[in-house]
Amino acid sequence: MGEGGVLVEWDWWTVDFGDAHAGAAGVLVGGSEPGPVYFDVGSGSDVPSTAHWSAYDGRHRRPRADALRAVCACGWRGAAEYPLDWATIGDQPLYEADVDLTGPLADWTAHLSVVGEAAVPLPEPLAALLVEMAGRLTVTAADAPLAALRAAGMLERIAARASRTAAGALRDDGTPAEAVATGLGTTCSKALFMLLTARDR
Repeated sequence: MGEGGVLVEWDWWTVDFGDAHAGAAGVLVGGSEPGPVYFDVGSGSDVPSTAHWSAYDGRHRRPRADALRAVCACGWRGAAEYPLDWATIGDQPLYEADVDLTGPLADWTAHLSVVGEAAVPLPEPLAALLVEMAGRLTVTAADAPLAALRAAGMLERIAARASRTAAGALRDDGTPAEAVATGLGTTCSKALFMLLTARDR
């Protein structure tokens, strides 16, 4: 969920950075980002909305996107703009059109590379173990769903304990939230929240 209750539907996501750096193709109308579009579902106080690029097709009095660009949940915006060819798209719904998202995706991927280079590297044995664990859990989820859920719960508790210990050590060392955010490849607000919750350990 984005600001003001707007449903943000991210197109891309990675295990490394999660929601902090989810990516999408952002919309430009008249050179700026438009507000959300709303869907008329009749009477009622709950009016659904979205900021997904596919909704900006000019239909039903919605804004029509001029171009797309890469956007990230951290607030980063790609410099390159990718105009939409409405002569080819015609009057069909944008979600049915063959829209090329390779440009925005490549820009967002390059942004993640910069984030990853600044983040603290994982020890190689631990990185390999995480990859193996992810593969085993995926297989177990298909073959033995209950066992996979039990294992996932155990991992969540292990991770919560380890994160509290590590966050407490960083807090005790006086490591600023900005440095923690850079090292984790996350936002300052999330890093500060992690450090503050270490008090509950």
